[in-house]
Amino acid sequence: MSRKHASKPLLEICIDDIAGLDAAVAGGADRIELCSALGSGGLTPSRGFMFVAAHAPIPVYALIRPRAGGFLYCEAEVSVMEADVAAAREAGLAGVVIGATTADGTLDRNAIRRLIDAAEGLDLTLHRAIDVVSDMDAALDLAIELGFSRVLTSGGARHAEEGIDVIVRLVERSAGQISIMPGGGVRPENAAQFLAIPGVTELHASCSRADVGAERLVELGFSSEMPRRTDAEIVRKLKAEISARGG
Repeated sequence: MSRKHASKPLLEICIDDIAGLDAAVAGGADRIELCSALGSGGLTPSRGFMFVAAHAPIPVYALIRPRAGGFLYCEAEVSVMEADVAAAREAGLAGVVIGATTADGTLDRNAIRRLIDAAEGLDLTLHRAIDVVSDMDAALDLAIELGFSRVLTSGGARHAEEGIDVIVRLVERSAGQISIMPGGGVRPENAAQFLAIPGVTELHASCSRADVGAERLVELGFSSEMPRRTDAEIVRKLKAEISARGG
């Protein structure tokens, strides 16, 4: 698959269950980031979920993140991620979303290279590990060197709106060699801010709302926080904002 980024604005929706997958497709998403546990920032989806999602009518990329927390991985964890990448390939997914860091706060070239080798033939997104490195410019340069199609980033901030100046800088630095995809708190109400940045052609969002009535699940310990569900109408509104400004 070509790793050249899109020329027209695209909407990627991150989802962590079948209902979310259906809602994202119904709302007009262009691409899916397939996850589990979005409440923890997203973890690797199950092999079964990958195989089911591969039948979706739009491209599906699997997030490869074996646990919550940081992105410094031991040898065994890298091996787990290699196996998960292989599962994504076997399922027939379009791409994977990967990343790893070192103890000194840089991207882990060796670990990422192993994941890229395992992902031969799949498209590549560098995930928000870039938001925790000490030098985002150097990380971007490495992502370009390694052949990633895009970088998902909030600009190193909790929410992309707060990191928009960094996002602008990264887009300028990329010089069209890679797509910078804003993500983290992207909503229909603020999409225009990101789409106004010259060179931004992709947005990443969850388009979710609180699962009203699920308080009992939290009370009984089946959920650590109020569950959220992908909402097709929010996807539709965000897609409309993108289409209106995409020409």
